[in-house]
Amino acid sequence: MPRRAHDAADGCTRTSRRCADENGPLDSLLDHYAGILYFGLLAGGFAVLVVLESFAPRRPLDLGLGSRWITNVGLLVIDTLLLRSLQPVAAVGIAYYAVDRDWGLVDLNSVHPVAGIVLAILLLDLGRYWEHVALHRFKPLWRIHKVHHTDLDFDCTTGLRFHPLEAVIGVGLDAAVIVAFGVPPMAVVLLSLVYVTETLFNHANLRLPTGLERALRWVIVTPDMHRVHHSADRRETDTNYAVLFSWWDRMFGTYRAQPAAGHAGMTMGLHEYRDPLRLSVHRLLLMPFQRGRPTPVIGDQRPDNPPLS
Repeated sequence: MPRRAHDAADGCTRTSRRCADENGPLDSLLDHYAGILYFGLLAGGFAVLVVLESFAPRRPLDLGLGSRWITNVGLLVIDTLLLRSLQPVAAVGIAYYAVDRDWGLVDLNSVHPVAGIVLAILLLDLGRYWEHVALHRFKPLWRIHKVHHTDLDFDCTTGLRFHPLEAVIGVGLDAAVIVAFGVPPMAVVLLSLVYVTETLFNHANLRLPTGLERALRWVIVTPDMHRVHHSADRRETDTNYAVLFSWWDRMFGTYRAQPAAGHAGMTMGLHEYRDPLRLSVHRLLLMPFQRGRPTPVIGDQRPDNPPLS
């Protein structure tokens, strides 16, 4: 893979590339310390939200912390060691690779820097919206993504609960958008930093002031909006797919304002996975490869919740 835009061997002579130090101190900081910022925001955001959740919880947790936190943080560690820590770096590398070769049906690197970054972030987030829809609509992808939906409670640690294969899917989707539109590398870095905080925030068990929540969800996905997506009712699970900007759901008709049973009364997770003992880290890692439908917990008379064909 070619060296990055600020490499001395390249000399930054290509008109489609810009050295980080030529774009200003902010670009240079993000370019050189993206990894540190990424994990700093992850740790800092997690700590802040845990405190806020304890003071202003939106709903009581059915299972508490304990094993759920062990499972969710355990998946984060595995994802980090294997794939997820490479996702922002891989995406940035692909962006530099594409810029090196002047790829892109529309070269966003050739427009005004601010406009290019804004347009790129919108395109990448729109791509994530459609990726999320696909994860629910196609069985092979749902088998991977349902790991995220098996959490029987909903708090900021749910935002850590992803199967490692989902990171591979994310890299592939980002790569397609980056190559197609010549996405500026700095837009990829910025969006990675925004996503790590927004993913924790929109999974938080946090009660926001009503007016603030209503105002925020016109722009970004709030905890109340995304909590509907984690309902055990499939009619609610298949709504509110947006990752960052909430308007995609309104635009494409997948928006649902509130759960039918209310936030305090709704059931979280999936109906076919109600036994916490079946939701350990090693079982979740194997879940996408298991054939057949799981047997509901004895005594659970709620309707089944199969993935879409």
